[in-house]
Amino acid sequence: MLGAIAGDIIGSVYEHDPIKTTEFPLFDHYSRFTDDTVLTIAVAYAILEKMDYTTSLKYFGRKYPDAGYGMFFYRWMFASRSEPYNSWGNGSAMRVSPVGFAFDSIEQVLNEAERSAVVTHSHAEGIMGAQATALAVFLARTGSSKHEIKQEISTRFCYDLDQTLDVIRPYYSFDVSCQGTVPEAIIAFLESTDFEDAVRKAISLGGDSDTLACITGGIAQAFYKSIPQTIVTEVNKRLPFEFVSIIDKFNDVYGCEI
Repeated sequence: MLGAIAGDIIGSVYEHDPIKTTEFPLFDHYSRFTDDTVLTIAVAYAILEKMDYTTSLKYFGRKYPDAGYGMFFYRWMFASRSEPYNSWGNGSAMRVSPVGFAFDSIEQVLNEAERSAVVTHSHAEGIMGAQATALAVFLARTGSSKHEIKQEISTRFCYDLDQTLDVIRPYYSFDVSCQGTVPEAIIAFLESTDFEDAVRKAISLGGDSDTLACITGGIAQAFYKSIPQTIVTEVNKRLPFEFVSIIDKFNDVYGCEI
């Protein structure tokens, strides 16, 4: 899941200042983790500790309240009640990568992705976005080719993965929906040559940059099996100690390569 967190941090400075190129500094003084990282950590922690997702998401969200959550999630995480709010937003997809790393069959991954999503994102599109992302991570982790990943995701979820980034990029704009984020993030991975290239391509679309790169980064880590050490170092410098500890424990338990 460190790949997802790296994508979030690298994309953070371009979320409200979109770019349409792959040529940009990976990190600067303002690069930071956002809600994508906090909630990815929350999902990983819930899996590690066998905790329900609602409890973990609320715990970490309340502990880091200034990470840039969407309005509906922010209200939900501080509410005394915990009913889902029927969201179709990409928040369910950006936090789900630990599921693809931790479970060992397609059925388990799909079921667990739905469980992680439905506590807030009970809309069919919100659930589907989480499932598609987690399944892409799982397939990448377990040796599927890019062609096989593309076929499985496009067939199962009816996402159009035949577009190219060069076609998408000129018209693409900020989009917080799963259906307007997850296919584009997967295409960025499919066209990439390595982890860094995948993240750069996702951000170059000029949309919800941190979330696009978070989704793409999780899949790219699973497929390429490594993240450049320079990126790992810069990411860890920007994370609280408890996040690094949870990532390390998760990697140890589930054998994630970075």
